This record gives sequence, C-alpha cells and structure tokens, in this order.
Amino acid sequence: MDLQITRNRKKIVIFFAFALVACIGLCIRVGYLMIFRAEYYSELARQQQERERSIKAARGMIVDVNGNVLATNKTVCTISVIHNQIEDEEAVIEMLVSELELDEETVRKKVTKVTAMEKIKSNVDKETGDRIREYDLQGVKVDEDYKRYYPYNELASKVIGFTGSDNQGIIGLEVKYDSFLKGIDGKILTLTDARGIELEEASETRIDSVPGNNLRISLDLNIQMYAQQLAEKVMQQKQANRVSIVVMNPQNGELMAMVNVPEFDLNNPYTLNYVVEGSLDTEAKQELLNRMWRNESINDTYEPGSTFKVITMAAGLEEGVVSLTDSFSCPGYRTVEDRIIRCHKIAGHGGETFLEGAKVSCNPVFIDVGQRLGIDRYYSYFEQFGLLSKTGIDLPGEAGTIMHKKENMGLVELATVSFGQSFQITPIQLLTTISSLINGGTRITPHFAVDVTDANGELIKTFEYEASKEEVVSEETSETVRYILEQVVESGSGKNAYIAGYHIGGKTATSEKLPRSLNKYISSFVGFAPADNPQVIAIVIIDEPEGVYYGGTIAAPVIKELYDNILPYLGIEPDYTETEQKNLIPTVSMPDCSGLSKTEVNKLFNEYAFEVKYIGEGEIVTDQFPLAGEEVTEDSVVILYLE
Repeated sequence: MDLQITRNRKKIVIFFAFALVACIGLCIRVGYLMIFRAEYYSELARQQQERERSIKAARGMIVDVNGNVLATNKTVCTISVIHNQIEDEEAVIEMLVSELELDEETVRKKVTKVTAMEKIKSNVDKETGDRIREYDLQGVKVDEDYKRYYPYNELASKVIGFTGSDNQGIIGLEVKYDSFLKGIDGKILTLTDARGIELEEASETRIDSVPGNNLRISLDLNIQMYAQQLAEKVMQQKQANRVSIVVMNPQNGELMAMVNVPEFDLNNPYTLNYVVEGSLDTEAKQELLNRMWRNESINDTYEPGSTFKVITMAAGLEEGVVSLTDSFSCPGYRTVEDRIIRCHKIAGHGGETFLEGAKVSCNPVFIDVGQRLGIDRYYSYFEQFGLLSKTGIDLPGEAGTIMHKKENMGLVELATVSFGQSFQITPIQLLTTISSLINGGTRITPHFAVDVTDANGELIKTFEYEASKEEVVSEETSETVRYILEQVVESGSGKNAYIAGYHIGGKTATSEKLPRSLNKYISSFVGFAPADNPQVIAIVIIDEPEGVYYGGTIAAPVIKELYDNILPYLGIEPDYTETEQKNLIPTVSMPDCSGLSKTEVNKLFNEYAFEVKYIGEGEIVTDQFPLAGEEVTEDSVVILYLE
C-alpha cells in the first residue's frame, strides 16, 4: 500500500514538474514574442487587417527647348474586384463585360476567383471608369492611374522613347532620364475585418504620391517637325529604305532635331509601322519591334564615303603635308601596291590644286594626302579627333566606330580610309567630329537634356557636358577647313545646297554598301552655316535610294530646303551680294494665324502660294512655323498647329 502511494506521489511530482517546466517555457516563449518579436507580429496583424492600394505617381513631362510638351500623362483607371465584398456576382460580371468589352468567360473567372484583390483591366479611359463608379456595385474598385501620352505621336519617337505598363522608361530619353522622370507612388490603406471586408466606419489612410520631375531638352519642335517632313518626302520620292536627318549646334553640341524615318507611333509602340504578310511568332515580332525602335543615327554604323574627306583634309592641313595650292594629277585612278583604286570620275580630273580636288571630291587627291600622312600619323589623328571613342551622347545604345586596327592597316587600307571606305562610323560620331573641325578645334558632346525642374517649376538640375580642353585642330586649320567646304557649296559638288544670302559649307558623299555586287548606295550630305561662324550643322543620310543616288544630287537639296526655312527661324540673317540681291525671289511677311480657324486661314492664304500643312485634329490654329512677321518666299511650306 505504501509502495503504491509512493509511486503515485512520484507520478504527481513528475507531472507537476513537467507542467512547471512547460509553463516556464511558455512564459519564456510569450515573453520572447512580446518583447523581441512584437514588431514582426504587429506587422503581420496590420497586413491582415489592412488592404493596400497603390496610387501611381504622375511621370514628369518632357518638353522641348521652348516649353512645348512632347511627353505627358493621361488619367486612366484600373478596375479591380474584391471577391469577398461582392454581393451580386452576376450583376458585376454583366456590368464589367458590357463596359470593358471583355469576353464573359475571362471576366467570370476573375470575379469568382477567391483572392484579396483581382485586377480586371488597366489603362481604362477615365470616362469608362467614371461610369463604372456610378453603378455603385459592392466589391468593384476603380483606382485612377496614369498612362504616358505623346501629343505628337510619331514625332522624334526614337529620341523620346516610351514607357512600359509600369510607367518605367523602355528606350530613348524616357529610359536615360528615368530616375528624374519617375515619381514616388502613394498608397491608400483601408481596415478590414477577419473576413477581409472593409470596415465602413473606419477611415482610409492616404499617402499621396509625389509626381516626377520635368525634363527640358534642346530639341526644337518646329525644326524637328520640318526635318521629319523633309525626310518623309525624300524617302517617298526616292523609295529609300530609311532617311535620317540630325541638326545640331556645332559650338556646344545641343541637338535641335534627330529624325529617323520611318518613325513609329509612341502611343502604340508595339504596333509595327508597316504591314507584315502572314503571322509572326512572339520571337519574330519582337525582333521586328527592336529593329523598328532602333535609332539609326546613334545605334547603327555605315561607310561615310566622301564626307570623311573632311577628316583627311583637316589632318593633312594640321600636319602641314598639304596646302590649298598644292598640285595634284588625277588620271581617274590611283595604283596602291597591287590595287587600282578609281576616282568617281572615270576619265579623271587632270591637273588640279588641293582646293580644286576638294571641290570636286577627287579620290586620288585624298589618297595622296593619306599617303603623305602615313599610317602612324594618320592614325594618331583618329585618336586626337575622338573618332575611336564614343561621343557620350545622352541616349542609350550608342555604337562605336569600326576601324582597322593600326597593326592591320596597310597602304591599301590607308588609301581607302582616306576617302571614307572600308570602315564604319555612326552618323552622330561623324557630325560631332566635323563640328570640332569647324568650330575652332573644340571637341563637344552631343546632347539633348538641358535641365530638370520639379512639378512647381523649381530648378532641380542643369546639365553640363564635357568639352575637350585640348585643341583638336588649330584655329588656323579650322578656318581653312571652313573656307574649303564653303567653296564646295559655292561652286563644287555641293552646289545644290547653295542658298543666296547665306554662306554655307558642306560636303557630299555617295558610298557603296557591302557587298559591292548589290550596287546599293547611301547618299549623304553634311552642311553648316554660317560658314565663317557656324551656328548650325546638319547631316542627311538616304539609305538605298532608287534611281539617281549621288549625294550632291539628292542629299544636298534636302539640306538646302531645311536651311532655307530654319536659318531665318534661328535668327541667322542673310547677307546678300549685289548679284544675289538682283536675283532675289520676292519675299512676304508671314501673317499671324494664331486664333484663326482653318476656314479663315484658307481665305487668308488665297493671295499666297504657300504650301500649308496642318498638325492636329482641331479647328483653331494655336501655333505656326514660320513665325508671324518672318520674311519668307511665297513658295514656302507653312506648318500650322491645331488644338
């Protein structure tokens, strides 16, 4: 009996000991959770009791140098449902199918899905979102959002770029300056009960979004618009693959226009800008989209042809191996080692000075200059001119020059490079290098971004760009290069770019694409004005024109037409000689069209021979190019912007 009692007592002691240990362990655990894990479990409880909805921040605008809006935002809506708050599933499904024009099966699957919140559709126009709100159906949420909007559709599409569904930059300036343009999203916090239903008596906690900053760029809407129209016109006339036009200030690198047609619609960036026969798989379509989005002015390289003779010219003059009056002979070819390299004039130019050879773009003359320089000295000028490094333009994906390695460069390669063949360069690199050779010898950085301001207009940042402290060439060499290129336009191969009253310098080029057997060409022209103090430089590149393909014949007139309209706009006044004054085409003062309707404009222009182009879909004119009061010829193109 005593033995049994003793055993029972031991069991009781052991039981209470275990119970005590368990209680102590439980207390320790509770204390640990309350003291050391309190924040963690409080956050879990908060997440369970709160529902969070995002308030998208408005992305900053991109505006041109004059403040014209190139990229902004449209208010759109995101439609979602909260399953456990829906009282009438069928009514919700019917309404969403009707208003959002979605198929019933897709909507039903989302509405009946048991989730905290299910997105039905985003980027819904505000009018539709407002109508859905008016139904006042439980469980349906309408949140306002922002969608990127580009007022000018295709204008400068490959420069500006576009954003994705998350409003983050994809290409162009949108991605380059995404950190400035994107804002900070806000939040709406609501309390829910254990079932996840929002408590009506509980107030919402709102953390407002912070809008992004605005980016001002050097691009000029009027110049870009006019250059794009010229590019589209020549592409259609010559049935070319592509046409690029870049306009820049050669003194500081500010880019006024960059056109690469065909452009694409920024508001529909995933729609190809041409018709494709048959169906495409995802990979094939993405490849075509990537090609469509490429900015040929900076992402692609090409053989520059005779425009590169400006580099050979400057190197030869700077090194002192050639002067304007040096004599040359062109029999129509040069023999270099075992290779016969022909001039574009098969019969040859005969005896000529260096200036005369430059005016007619004689290949043998520039081959001789290259040979006089030699491989080592010529290659050193590539480095001195910055040709072997990238320009540093503020756009993504810049390609570099594809040049022979110095150790692989023989006399034949030296000869072909000297007149612009057997290597490749980007248009922006060529334009930047020539700018440094005509602006007095300063290597500049081509760029778009000027400054950043906040939503209230307060200045946040002014961008600064590197300029080479060391002279690329001397002022004397730069002055001689300007003089030669002015003679090219005045009475040489670039005479189709001549404009009475303006001193324009330039260089033509006609380069044959690889493989040579295809007989495909690239026609181009680089021109700047005024020749004695360049304020603007431009390049036009026409890829695979049909029919006549010579740069002096089809590319030079494009720059002439461009400058004929934009030089007065830029405030560069003509300086006529007596002969030019006598042969002037009569000009008229451009009337002010602001505030007029299209009907009133048509009546006003009855007495003029203007070619009028309307931009926009409204009825009232809000802006114009050329500006009111400018002196223009009666055959000018007038661009009128509508509401």
